[in-house]
Amino acid sequence: MTLGPTLSITTSDHADLQRHLFPGDGLEAAAILICGRAGAKHERLCVHRVIDVPYNDCPTRTPVQLVWPGEYLETAIDAADKIGGSIILIHSHPGGLFDFSHIDDASDASAIPALRHGSADEAIKHGSAIMVPGGAIKARLYNAQGSFEPVKRIYSIGNDIKAINEPVTTNPLPFSSQMTGALGQLTACVVGASGTGSIVIENLCRRGIGKIILIDFDVMKHKNLNRILNSTIADAETERYKTAMLKEAIATYRTDIEIISIEAPIESEEAIIAASGGDVIFSCVDTMEARHYCELMSRAFVAPLIDVGVTIPTRQSASQDVRIADVCGRIDYVHPDGPSLTDRGVITPEGLYAEYLSRVDPDALAQQQKEGYLKGFAEEAPSVLTLNMIGAALAVEEWMARVFPYRHDANAEHNRLFFSLAGREFEYDLAACQGRSEPDALRGRGLFYPLLGLVHAASNERAAA
Repeated sequence: MTLGPTLSITTSDHADLQRHLFPGDGLEAAAILICGRAGAKHERLCVHRVIDVPYNDCPTRTPVQLVWPGEYLETAIDAADKIGGSIILIHSHPGGLFDFSHIDDASDASAIPALRHGSADEAIKHGSAIMVPGGAIKARLYNAQGSFEPVKRIYSIGNDIKAINEPVTTNPLPFSSQMTGALGQLTACVVGASGTGSIVIENLCRRGIGKIILIDFDVMKHKNLNRILNSTIADAETERYKTAMLKEAIATYRTDIEIISIEAPIESEEAIIAASGGDVIFSCVDTMEARHYCELMSRAFVAPLIDVGVTIPTRQSASQDVRIADVCGRIDYVHPDGPSLTDRGVITPEGLYAEYLSRVDPDALAQQQKEGYLKGFAEEAPSVLTLNMIGAALAVEEWMARVFPYRHDANAEHNRLFFSLAGREFEYDLAACQGRSEPDALRGRGLFYPLLGLVHAASNERAAA
């Protein structure tokens, strides 16, 4: 299945770009998008940096024509070469024409070859775009032969996830067949295919997701059978990869879906490249390090991240019996414009170091793995399917509510959810999710080496989930 090239820009960058391109004087204006490239075939472009072309530097600015200095192309080439990225030249159409004019075509005929020949890698595709009042963008990418293909899907990523490739966007009715059809154009990446992950995967595939990327190199065991959907005794006895088992199961009820299964740790090159193709990343893992990688990928690939965690803390009673203290979970929605999992305290330097120590101490690691869901109590096969289903359903719905709006409240008020089954409570933490994050060197960098800005070595002996 070929879904075609996409372009993702953060909500704040999109708003800043719109303000620059439409200063209120009714004249055309220009900017340059420096985009990282992601996806196995570099089909996803992620805006890394926006270079505004000053109005006073343009010799000609009219409502239908714009001339700007060539020196800005040189600046763009230098910036793009630093991340092996693509360049998109964008200008405004104040009159509202949502198409490329013959003047735009003539301009591209000279500017695009100059970009290609000036770049360090002439095989990289560059392009052009126009924006109309209201913020909608139409973009196209050129190949080496001078022909172009349209960028059919352009997204603004923030508290809301908006398609901005049409002047007027009518959102499909949530929970309808229209929504199912729209999901068929999207790609989801799920990191972790165990308790919560298998349920997230099932939910997405039954709803109609067009492409799904499964990442987990752990294998099925008998102790997993009571909480991993679609698993069988035969899978456990042969110790099949969880991803391979789920891929086969999905194919029994979906013939119109592309499934990519990666049996590798999340920190591996193979997994990172695969994950970069996702329009959304679901983190269904149980280590801080794996969450850290998911967080970095969200920033590098300008993709929303939904992180889900469930746990059952225990306590000792006065008679030394083990009692359940709570049955609870957490759902975090993260986007590159807002506070990260690190900002929210889900990931800490101390926690990452403690996990490192547990890896180099086999006994400590074994005990940690034995405890699993029930903290403070060793249980090989905890009966947690209900808890996992609630957490997974809330995680998927968190994404759905932002792509297909249906909430009464603003999505910005729902970026962090704590739920307690013991107390029958749902609580949103507003304070932990406020503020705007500043752009950094990683944001929108795409698949530039070293991947995620890290020098790392993957080990096939370590599980990502």
